[in-house]
Amino acid sequence: MTLTERLDRPTQVRYMLGMVVDTVGSGMYLPVSLLFFHHTTGLPVTRVGVIISTAAVLGLVGSPLAGLLVDRYGARSVLVGVYGVRAVGFAVYPLVHHQAPMFLAVTLVALGDASFPPAMQAFVAEITGGAGRDRLIAAQRSLRNAGLGIGGLIVGTALGAGSDAAYQAVVLAAGGAFLVAGVLIRTIPVSRTAGRARAHGGFRTVFRNRPFLTLTAVNVPTAFGYTVLSVSLPVYLTQKLGAPDSLAGVLYAVNTVGIAALQVPVTRVLARRRRTRSAALGGAVFSLSFLGFAALGAVPEGGTLLIGVFTATVLFTLGELLHGAAASALAASAAPEPTRGRHLAVYQLSWSVPTALAPAVLTALLELSPTALWLVLAAGVGCSALAMIRLETRLPAHAVHPLPPPGPHPAPQHPTGPAAEGASAS
Repeated sequence: MTLTERLDRPTQVRYMLGMVVDTVGSGMYLPVSLLFFHHTTGLPVTRVGVIISTAAVLGLVGSPLAGLLVDRYGARSVLVGVYGVRAVGFAVYPLVHHQAPMFLAVTLVALGDASFPPAMQAFVAEITGGAGRDRLIAAQRSLRNAGLGIGGLIVGTALGAGSDAAYQAVVLAAGGAFLVAGVLIRTIPVSRTAGRARAHGGFRTVFRNRPFLTLTAVNVPTAFGYTVLSVSLPVYLTQKLGAPDSLAGVLYAVNTVGIAALQVPVTRVLARRRRTRSAALGGAVFSLSFLGFAALGAVPEGGTLLIGVFTATVLFTLGELLHGAAASALAASAAPEPTRGRHLAVYQLSWSVPTALAPAVLTALLELSPTALWLVLAAGVGCSALAMIRLETRLPAHAVHPLPPPGPHPAPQHPTGPAAEGASAS
């Protein structure tokens, strides 16, 4: 298979079906991850939480490991292997009844979870290019939100009885979903160059690519911003503004439904815009939403507060629609093909590290000053948006433009010597 902008219909169907099966399985397990082990082991929820968090931190090594394997064996092989690791982990969950085996099983799954994003991003880059890459990522984001919602509905129904059999059925079904997704992905043809021996140099190649490292660093404040709906907003609404507990769930639903319904059409509209500009615009809208959340502290309770909360959430969702697919496609396209896996593994750290730190960092800021929390987020994401624009001329032209720009354009300025290896694209 040669790299093209559009996938043929059978390939699209297999890919989309694999994503649906994957995300439905994730949506079934994520809402009950703490409760499952609390129910099956009898450990306190707080101890289960500590074990899962510790495993997640240890599992971060899966990202660079996946990057090395992608560059050696190709993204499809690694992605199928990651699905297999996660399926095995879920298969042994029902056999876990004590703390030590639970930690081992959870760590195995955490390794698979951390390996998944760079492998998936590299796989998308292997099977499609140009604006088709943006459309595929957009469809994936849309399906992910829909699949998580469907999985959540299924698990809510299945666990109504609260029996051991119901919990075990949920876990085994989630593991089976990963196995099916891996089989579907394995049937998708990839570029003829995928899986060949890749360039040497390890991660030194990535560290010499200063434009890509800057792109990674620029993403960190925005990644913190992505976590607010699940981390700081529920606490802010209920404890600082006196809103009902149910409001946070409604706002989360507004966000997920919005992404599921609008990501593909929004990405289609952005197809002729520079990816850097789309991502920067998304960051600017994120900043507006955070300023809106900050202003809610001066709004009295009642209808005015609800209108303000929903308006800020809609702005947040719009920022995610503008930023998400464009930023992912930009990173995948800016990563040089011979070392794409290593580059995307480093880029993934700009998501995984903020996600791991967000509960501690954002809640500490919230306790210090709710207004300060939102102003710090707004300033950080706003600065990231400006930095994205300044970085535009230093990135490869084909990474910035989903479609070739009309007329001649200057080549990006890259360092000479060894650094040029990291900045060049195949």
